[in-house]
Amino acid sequence: MIEVVDPGLLTTVQDRGRPGLAHLGVPPSGAADSRALALGNALVGNPPDAAVLEVTLVGPRLRFDLPTLVALTGACEPQVLETRELEPVACDGGARLYVAVRGGVEVAPVLGSRSTDLLTGLGPPPLRAGDVLAVGPEPMRPAPRAEATRAPVERVLRVIPGPREDWFTPGALGLLCEAEWRVTPSSNRVGVRLDGPELVWARSDELRSEGLVTGALQVPSAGRPILLLNDHPTTGGYPVIAVVHSDDLPHAGQLRPGDTVRFTAGCRSGRTGQP
Repeated sequence: MIEVVDPGLLTTVQDRGRPGLAHLGVPPSGAADSRALALGNALVGNPPDAAVLEVTLVGPRLRFDLPTLVALTGACEPQVLETRELEPVACDGGARLYVAVRGGVEVAPVLGSRSTDLLTGLGPPPLRAGDVLAVGPEPMRPAPRAEATRAPVERVLRVIPGPREDWFTPGALGLLCEAEWRVTPSSNRVGVRLDGPELVWARSDELRSEGLVTGALQVPSAGRPILLLNDHPTTGGYPVIAVVHSDDLPHAGQLRPGDTVRFTAGCRSGRTGQP
């Protein structure tokens, strides 16, 4: 069992999420840094779909009823330790770190996933002091003892133009890729709000609500993009100027307030797409 002595700033249960349910209005959810999730589970010998704890900025204080094998990954140097007490670990160079416990965090799945979804409320609520979580059964495979190194967090994300590039004035897509964008404090697992130059709409009418994907750069009328993360709504009415490449989404999930980020590759001037 895991006793939550102090939950930290925001700690949630996450696994690989609920992909494929957007037609039901269900966000994909899951770990914002999927690579850190996979590494943590591998380091403690868990199956890839085991649930872990996702920590935002400041880690929790946890107490285990038995000595437990734990891996820390993401916005910290990867560590593997056997412990009965886990002290808070601050995120270093990123927004989120992951606590993988051998056996996985055992909570009831909802729609095939144990992930907390901050937008819809699906899954377990964020951790609170006094919570007690079960640990799953001992995995069949032994935990490897290999050392791991932290992958560097990229601050230049590749984008694919569109699908609503035509809703912006000429050169807006080029400006998106030329500018440096700063992550604002109004950012969470739903989306990362960015501050920088205005991406000007070329139209004044309303866009009908359309489907959204993780990594979409949705631009409200004020002209500052919102980079959608795992708990994003499945539809929206703001035009999407570009979408972050899926391979770069783990880096997007590590953006923290005050960070700067740039976009590159596949960017070009001109208009494409259909109105």
